[in-house]
Amino acid sequence: HTLRFIQRARSLGFSMKQIGELLSLWQNRSRRSETVRRLALEHVAALECKAQELQSMAGTLKHLAHACHGDSRPDCPIIDDLALPAAARGDYS
Repeated sequence: HTLRFIQRARSLGFSMKQIGELLSLWQNRSRRSETVRRLALEHVAALECKAQELQSMAGTLKHLAHACHGDSRPDCPIIDDLALPAAARGDYS
């Protein structure tokens, strides 16, 4: 049961630290469901933030790939962008 619990929590993207806390709550019959709910909602917020970051990265890469001719010439806006300092790109990642 414990391994199944861990596997399910991992499939939902919880970290090992979070899983440890969830396991502790699972085993504590006097737990407060508000604590579990808070953990879940904090994780949802982190997942949504990560999804936005991934969408932004995908958008940037699509734009750069569209600007690249993809031919035999060495000029490549993807490589040029990767070589730029963050301040020159207008972002700070």
